[in-house]
Amino acid sequence: MKKIAVYTSGGDAPGMNSCIRAIVRGAAYHGVEVYGIVRGYNGMINGDIIPLNSQSVSNIIQRGGTILKSARSKEFLTTEGRKKAYDQLQAKGIEGLVAIGGNGTFTGAEIFYNEFKIPCVGAPGTIDNDLYGTDYTIGYDTAVNTALDAIDKIRDTADSHDRVFFIEVMGRDSGYIAIQCAIAGGAEAVMIPENLTPVSEVMETLLKGFSKAKSSSIVIVAEGDEEGNAQKVAQKIKDQMKIELDIRVTTLGHIQRGGVPTAADRILASRLGLGALEGLLRGEKNVMAGVVNNQLVYTPFHDTITKKKPVSEDLIRMVEILST
Repeated sequence: MKKIAVYTSGGDAPGMNSCIRAIVRGAAYHGVEVYGIVRGYNGMINGDIIPLNSQSVSNIIQRGGTILKSARSKEFLTTEGRKKAYDQLQAKGIEGLVAIGGNGTFTGAEIFYNEFKIPCVGAPGTIDNDLYGTDYTIGYDTAVNTALDAIDKIRDTADSHDRVFFIEVMGRDSGYIAIQCAIAGGAEAVMIPENLTPVSEVMETLLKGFSKAKSSSIVIVAEGDEEGNAQKVAQKIKDQMKIELDIRVTTLGHIQRGGVPTAADRILASRLGLGALEGLLRGEKNVMAGVVNNQLVYTPFHDTITKKKPVSEDLIRMVEILST
């Protein structure tokens, strides 16, 4: 394999640039020509493919976002769109791909291989940390620390005004950010998609706290919780509580996607980027490079896409115990 290409797809995550850098520098070390596909599958279809070298990735390890940009592509969902992408890669002589992204990215890569036999190895880039086959994903640690910084500040104002704050963090299908923020931020309760927490249970927790002279409380809500987002949960509790509470809602939103990646994310991204590249050069295909128990492993895309990564019951239990 003499020519490969790297692309980022789906939601951006801090550390993606560190991963790109590792792939490009690793390719140079192995004497492989490397290209960058700009704006993911859209760029692949449109031929927005640029040569990269060691100088191209200088001074990007500390930058958030992705220098290759990211975009969602409806056209790639069609056979015709994927054929256009294949033709563009053929025109450049590209023999293999490294994809940095999440579930949707790897689903597209697997279908693409099944149709056109261009091998691809993935590096897990998503702040949600919801991919089966790796203990941590690129961007997760930074997102948790960004959210935690905001939660600490909100805790100050909650305490000053004796308020209950419902703070919504990202996690449409995953409660990983929420559970870590709840533990590290000293939250009284957490609501995540993987574990149904009825509003009545949150109310009970709050009342128990007030009975012990707690004057303020923090409740962390993952955006995909079954009871609704933070705004809906707060309204339900306001309507059902027999005592009057001074309730406020904060949605942290896309602030969690940006910012300078932490040391942990830079190191993880570098390790996974190099692991994905070297796996591809050794003949791996349709797999994601991950780190499990501090060991580099490769998991088939099919498993990464279809298998659920559960949140540890110990973490859920920890929130309950430490909030008392």
